[in-house]
Amino acid sequence: MTELTNWAGNITFASALMRPRSVPELQELVGAAEKVRVLGTGHSFNPIADTDGTLVSVSELPKVIETGDQGVTVSAGLRYGEITAALQSRGLALHNLGSLPHISVAGACSTGTHGSGDTNAALAAAATAITFVGASGELMTLSRDDETFAGSVIALGALGAVVSLTLETQPSYQISQVVYEGLPIERLETDFNEIFASGYSVSAFTDWVSPDLMVWRKLHAGTPYTSHWLDAVLADGPRHPIKTMPSRFATQQGGVAGPWNERLPHFRLEFTPSNGDELQSEYFLPRAHAAEAFERMRSLGLAMTPVLQVSEIRTIAADQLWLSPSQDRDTVALHFTWIQDEAAVRPVVAAIEDVLLPLGARPHWGKVFEADAATLRSCYPKVPEFIELAAKFDPTGKFRNVYLDSYLP
Repeated sequence: MTELTNWAGNITFASALMRPRSVPELQELVGAAEKVRVLGTGHSFNPIADTDGTLVSVSELPKVIETGDQGVTVSAGLRYGEITAALQSRGLALHNLGSLPHISVAGACSTGTHGSGDTNAALAAAATAITFVGASGELMTLSRDDETFAGSVIALGALGAVVSLTLETQPSYQISQVVYEGLPIERLETDFNEIFASGYSVSAFTDWVSPDLMVWRKLHAGTPYTSHWLDAVLADGPRHPIKTMPSRFATQQGGVAGPWNERLPHFRLEFTPSNGDELQSEYFLPRAHAAEAFERMRSLGLAMTPVLQVSEIRTIAADQLWLSPSQDRDTVALHFTWIQDEAAVRPVVAAIEDVLLPLGARPHWGKVFEADAATLRSCYPKVPEFIELAAKFDPTGKFRNVYLDSYLP
């Protein structure tokens, strides 16, 4: 039997994957199991989805994309690329997207995936309702009217097997994407607000050693831009975030307007952006500490060089979801794409946490981090409430695993 791994290949799952083809079949499977975890598209970089019990995929459930007064209701296993294309064909849109359209909607929402933009909250913030199979196999739906809803969307799989979500929609819009090179890295500290207010969604890429960085500005179509901006210049052709990777994987650049779903992600759905030969970490800090965080990261630049492929800086608006990295605060996110050598990466991750955690950084739930349970409890103030909520919905711990026992005991 071929071993089942996550996308990156650094996690080998302990159980074979079950693929129920109907919601009643999923209910029966969950109700009968002693332990259950749900695997999405496998884009997490730690054992968050692993279990020695029953491992389930919801990707084979009937595909649902239904629009109505409350937004669009979608089946949990659908990838964002599938959902957004269907919405675009109906003249509708979501508020934002992550860099990859290949990820499943339930997996992305349950771990706090986000895009960028000063006014754009995380993807899970668009949810208005969530339906899942609970521990006894019952089907449950929670909406924003429920007092526990804020703890139920970014839930790390701890409450049940998500079947569908309802997401807010808005009229479709057009985006153009322009890439600038040569922005002096010092500008991150002196012009942070101007840089990240310069588009609907903005990302900056750096290795923390080079004297300049690359900035991707995603603008509402028709927004003017210039060939020179803050000492940076327009790229003379398409770019990939990692300079050695083919630019054809990236979404259309050069200021060409196109549908929101074909510009907000960094990568095209029809391409696999890499072979998964990487690890990732990410930390979310209060915006007020951005300049100090950048200074500290630059001091670690040479230490990161042997293991870092690229680092991305994004901004996310505050939300009220309990386990959200942006819960109750506007955020700057520092993302790191590493080589796939966990033994070499972890000491560097520990060094990053030494300098960023004192600034209030929160580690991404689905990526490589060193923080322990006590540290996560101090980073995420709603962890105690969430643990109580999980125990209420799952009193026997059916959906728990080693990851949850380690970090949310």
